[in-house]
Amino acid sequence: MLTQKTLDVSEYEDFSSHERVLCFEDESVGLKAIIAIHNTNLGSSFGGCRVYNYERFDDAVTDALRLSKGMTYKSALAGLPFGGGKAVILADPRTQKTADTMRAFGEAVETLSGAYITAEDVGSTDEDMITISKATSYVSGLPKKEGVLGGNPSPYTAEGVFYGMRAGLKTVFGADTFDGVHVVVKGLGSVGYDLCRALDKAGAKLTVTDINQVVLEKAQREFKNITLVDPTSAHEVACDVLAPCALGGSINVRTLPDIKAKLIAGAANNQLQNKLIEQKLHERNIVYAPDYVVNAGGIIAVGYEYFGYNDINPFPYSLTENTLEAHISRIGSTTQSILDRSVEDNHPTGAIADQMAEDLFLRYGGVLRVASGKS
Repeated sequence: MLTQKTLDVSEYEDFSSHERVLCFEDESVGLKAIIAIHNTNLGSSFGGCRVYNYERFDDAVTDALRLSKGMTYKSALAGLPFGGGKAVILADPRTQKTADTMRAFGEAVETLSGAYITAEDVGSTDEDMITISKATSYVSGLPKKEGVLGGNPSPYTAEGVFYGMRAGLKTVFGADTFDGVHVVVKGLGSVGYDLCRALDKAGAKLTVTDINQVVLEKAQREFKNITLVDPTSAHEVACDVLAPCALGGSINVRTLPDIKAKLIAGAANNQLQNKLIEQKLHERNIVYAPDYVVNAGGIIAVGYEYFGYNDINPFPYSLTENTLEAHISRIGSTTQSILDRSVEDNHPTGAIADQMAEDLFLRYGGVLRVASGKS
């Protein structure tokens, strides 16, 4: 039986005026999940479902708080009529996740009546989204169907990172060409690999790392100018760009002193350990392209998919492949605006991005609000 309780998270360091944080459990199918709704001023909270074997319940809560807040800021600067939310399921995705677990999670999402829309994330799959959709319509990342955009968000995420990175090159080097630029890509999951494919095509020199030896061997066969490096030392490589594309927190007090890159731009969420790291990067003249800005291509794509599945169009133009691509390409100009303001105001890029996002979802909240999906 599915049960629900509201969590008091006001004492957590990462609490940021979250609207609701709920814990759902169904012992009969092994479900224990947290859904964090950060802000819904611009519309329903939107964010993926992460399945992860957290060591402590508090770690899961903290992850949900950080990620849901990031989604609010991400959607605002991406020009989407969504707020920020996130779900985490406390389970080993390889051994404890079942179809019954995911269906029960879908039932939990349904109880929120559209306040939260879920999608794929670390530890969840396309198949899981199909299972979830049997219990709720508030889900994206479903199979491609006629007349509906989107599909696998990974290529779109990689595309957005590419545009954001190119803006960073213009700020650091005065030119936005990748020809001969040395990029270290840390993490060759689906997004990291797609990013490498784009960078290789653009003429970049690649240094890559991952814990998966099979994917490293595949990359070595496919890409022209590539070097492999151990995951523990990837951040130490002298390069032009460091692209964190695995889990968050890789730019921290331990790794920061050894970073030699001039630009950090990658797909991972919450790349920086804290705001102090952000300030230290700024002081060292290492340009940081805020992660939630450059990795927004995926949420844009699944947003367009959700609109298509639910016959919604919140924009003053038709939803086509061309308008989707144009929307993702604007990640480059948004990133450039942030970097330009950072130079002009002498403030860290993350602080500039946060202020720009807050101007949208706090001061002008509700302008782009979209209706929820159909049950």
